[in-house]
Amino acid sequence: MSERAERIVVSYPADLSGWGRFQVEKPSFVAFLRKTRERARPGDRWEEFVGVGCCGNSLDVPLRVERVEGGPRIDGDTEIEYTEREACGIEGSWRVQSAGGPSRAD
Repeated sequence: MSERAERIVVSYPADLSGWGRFQVEKPSFVAFLRKTRERARPGDRWEEFVGVGCCGNSLDVPLRVERVEGGPRIDGDTEIEYTEREACGIEGSWRVQSAGGPSRAD
């Protein structure tokens, strides 16, 4: 069996709303990634559904693997850390959850 990933760094776009960041950073979503992703390599792209809000639109977040420490195999002990990357024009219509839209307020 291949070597286990000790830690992976995953990025999300800078224009992901505060609500979207809350969704991907919460422990249950991190556990979901550990259970549904078997391997990670730098450059891998994961399009992940994070929920449906009261406005009825779904939000899919484009995640990208930036760094992997150790081998490529993800398991329940793999640490997952997030970082921000350049904006990508993400749209989500999350006006209720994110106080004005998908872009975060600075």
